[in-house]
Amino acid sequence: MIRLDEIDRAILRALAEDATLSAGALGRRFGLSQPAAWRRVRRLHDEGAIRRRRLDLDREALGFGVTVFLGVKLAAKGRVSLEDFERAVRAIPEVQLVHHVLGHYDYRLRVVARDLADFERILRRRIMTLPGAGEVEANVLLSEERRPGPIQDVP
Repeated sequence: MIRLDEIDRAILRALAEDATLSAGALGRRFGLSQPAAWRRVRRLHDEGAIRRRRLDLDREALGFGVTVFLGVKLAAKGRVSLEDFERAVRAIPEVQLVHHVLGHYDYRLRVVARDLADFERILRRRIMTLPGAGEVEANVLLSEERRPGPIQDVP
């Protein structure tokens, strides 16, 4: 486990909110010099607390108005390898997240589509033709609230 002090936790919270903050901005916010803030961020990267920084795109503004969470149960475990399924599902650009899970379903997928007709096309032509795809359950996203992560509770 990575050792974090209060400033490390504050930096992580700030970067989780806005990953574009510069070391200078972080330093000003937390009373550090720019080089000291940069060294802290670099250490957090090097120790694995920060895996990467990414953009949070507005799917609706880009024309993807429907988000669907799919539960996928493989039809024939053992006949199709998990790697084959995962490789095939990663090739579908509308699938944003692939989670291998325990429970009733083997996988949970986050899929974006332009509208419900587009989602139906993706489901019929791409998802249902995946190697080993069996039972599928779809849940359409109605609204989403971003919650802060467990950074506040990190010892």
